[in-house]
Amino acid sequence: MIAYISKFDSEYCRLMSNKINNKSRILLLSGYDAASHKQWRNILVAGLTQFEWTEIALPDRYFFWRIRGNGLTFAYQHRQVLEREYDCLIVTSMVDLTTLRGFVPHLANIPTILYFHENQFEYPVAPMLPNQNDHNGDSKNIINAQLTSIYALLCADQTLFNSRYNQQTFFDGARKLLKMLPDGIPKDLLKDREVFTQVMPVPVSINSFLAKSNVKTCNDSVEIVWNHRWEYDKQPEVFFDALKLFKQAGFKFKVHVVGQSFRQKPECFVYAEEYFSDEILTWGYQSRTDYLNILSTADIVVSSANHDFQGLSMLEAIASGCVPVAPNRVAYPEYVEQDNLYQVGEQVDEARSLFKKLTQVFDRLQNPNEAENSRKSQQQKIKGYLDEHLLIKYAQVISSTIQRFKKTPC
Repeated sequence: MIAYISKFDSEYCRLMSNKINNKSRILLLSGYDAASHKQWRNILVAGLTQFEWTEIALPDRYFFWRIRGNGLTFAYQHRQVLEREYDCLIVTSMVDLTTLRGFVPHLANIPTILYFHENQFEYPVAPMLPNQNDHNGDSKNIINAQLTSIYALLCADQTLFNSRYNQQTFFDGARKLLKMLPDGIPKDLLKDREVFTQVMPVPVSINSFLAKSNVKTCNDSVEIVWNHRWEYDKQPEVFFDALKLFKQAGFKFKVHVVGQSFRQKPECFVYAEEYFSDEILTWGYQSRTDYLNILSTADIVVSSANHDFQGLSMLEAIASGCVPVAPNRVAYPEYVEQDNLYQVGEQVDEARSLFKKLTQVFDRLQNPNEAENSRKSQQQKIKGYLDEHLLIKYAQVISSTIQRFKKTPC
């Protein structure tokens, strides 16, 4: 079932089309409305009330079909909404913008902003399950998804990426793919498009930094939180192996293992739930309120991921006062202090590397002054990710994109 979200009934939309309140009208399309995508659009709509918003979001399931078929779905199930008058179109990179414009030519005349939450050039390949083969043609589907995002970039008037890492890996991957194609590719096809791209993270919606009230002494344990999707690209097995070493070394700790899980999840969760039964305080997905309460009491937030184009869960935890421990890769070096990054590489035992960094951070937290300085320093580093700062920039980008293409009235 397609999820359609709009604040306005048809009559109210008709009135809005007359711009009786002089607000610019924005159409926002989310082609694969995963959790972070949903959070992003909710923050924009709630925070940028100077615009009138209409939203259509498609469910985050059947990935390869959704990427290939969303133009068809948008055009033929929501045509009446798409053909209304708008001042700006904002689409996620999952939207097949070129196909959509072909089906609904009206959209080709609207200034368009393309937002990249992720890119398919740097997404790690899922491990094969027993007795599984490539009967779905995933490798070919990936190339289709990659080309779709390149075409969308070429159509858009302004492109935003949620991190420098996302931006760099997209252009590196896109150029590599274009070089592999047999012919018909103009030289420096993407060069001009880079001028109209910039980094604009998903805002962290926490009103103010939360002060920790539980000052640690040398005899206390720490609370550790792992708050990611329960999937292979987050490498939960590395986290649990490191935590096992931490426990065997005699460190006292409690752990919250939270985040979104699915029907199929890595087997390490079954083992970990039993092995760390004495240390587990929270296990599994939590409500938003409970989740934020956990972040406000925890001391350390850990990521062991080999894929994260921004790391919204890490940023939320840092804003709530957790000291981060993360691998020195993907988007993390953009906002995690160097002292909190553990080394990775082909010759590195990642679990042991994470364990060593955990012991260093644990020791630091035993000194109240060091603990407070570490939290404040890390919070200061992510200040620019908070909604109170970023929403102003989003408003400026939207307004400037509209103005660039504003037509003179007849």
